[in-house]
Amino acid sequence: MPKQPSISSFPTATFSIPSLAPTLPETGFLRQPQVLAFVPISKSTLWRRIQSRSFPAPVKLSVRVTVWRAEDVRRWIAEQGGGSADGARSG
Repeated sequence: MPKQPSISSFPTATFSIPSLAPTLPETGFLRQPQVLAFVPISKSTLWRRIQSRSFPAPVKLSVRVTVWRAEDVRRWIAEQGGGSADGARSG
């Protein structure tokens, strides 16, 4: 009968856990879910703030595509005293 290998004879695997925190790009466009990942408010509050001009206005790329400039969102976060705009959020 063949001998069963022991657990210690298997190679050990190392796993690295990728960073789950999103990173706000320097430039480019962000869709609404991406914006809300960096600005912890609801969709309704986002649109109220846009209406009251206390949040950057979006850009319409087409009838069904609305985006925000990453630069505008970064600037808004910095103006709020949020410090780092690289994805660090306080819980």
